[in-house]
Amino acid sequence: MRRLPSLNALRFFDSAARQLSFSLAAKELCVTHSAVSQQIRQLEQWFDCPLFERRAGGVQLTAAGLDLQRAAEDAFDLLERRCDALRRSTQPSELAVGAPASFLSNWLIPRLERFEAAHPDIRIRLQTAADAALLNTRRVDALILAGRDWPREWAVTPLLAEATGPVCAPAWAARLSRPADVLDAPLLHTSSRPEAWQDWAGRVGVKLAPRHPGREFDHLGHMLEAAAAGLGVAIAPAVLVEAELHRGRLAAPLGFVDSCAAFSLCTLKAQDGAPPALARLRDWLLADAAAV
Repeated sequence: MRRLPSLNALRFFDSAARQLSFSLAAKELCVTHSAVSQQIRQLEQWFDCPLFERRAGGVQLTAAGLDLQRAAEDAFDLLERRCDALRRSTQPSELAVGAPASFLSNWLIPRLERFEAAHPDIRIRLQTAADAALLNTRRVDALILAGRDWPREWAVTPLLAEATGPVCAPAWAARLSRPADVLDAPLLHTSSRPEAWQDWAGRVGVKLAPRHPGREFDHLGHMLEAAAAGLGVAIAPAVLVEAELHRGRLAAPLGFVDSCAAFSLCTLKAQDGAPPALARLRDWLLADAAAV
């Protein structure tokens, strides 16, 4: 049996010794001033010597109190580190991952259950985000974005080449047998990618001069709904419409062409590499993307 005073009394002493105030210790521990005084008094009785000098302006540690403070501080620091390590080892790691809403709903969320089944000790918290500041300020652990130019302080892992193409309601498909046929249809755009049609037209050799007014939408999902409803022809990345194509709600009669951009997993560079949970997510995403 260990010959130690009350550990609760030592905890009260540690707080009072750090702050040289029974009142501040009471506030930190969420107890009354008298409760702190009582615990310190019990501790002094156990040691049979004073640990504090009571003064009008507060308290000061005695020589015995200073000696006990050093021992208590070392012991509590070690216990805190061990408890924290044990808690983290038995709780799921949580990763905050941001991506545009269209990528989340059309690609990542349908795959999330498989990842969590393979890695039950990692919990993914998804966030609709495309703002680099969220990663730079560590409000997310990773961003999945489409692009080609990245900040130097980021570690970037390309996941999926971005191939884009016109998509439309199946009833429209017969009208689009060659790229120039899109000029006879209302073109649907998203405000987040205003250059998408122009980029596609340049790659297929079409001068973009539509004969009908187009429509612009705030979100890719809204644009795809409009295309499925027959309001015109949309332009979208293949990976974000694969489910709609499979269900037959949309058709891609002209196929898709590669662009220079790619959907990439972006994290902050670390001298000792990615944290284990983040590295496992990256490896799983690479493997799943390769199977697409």
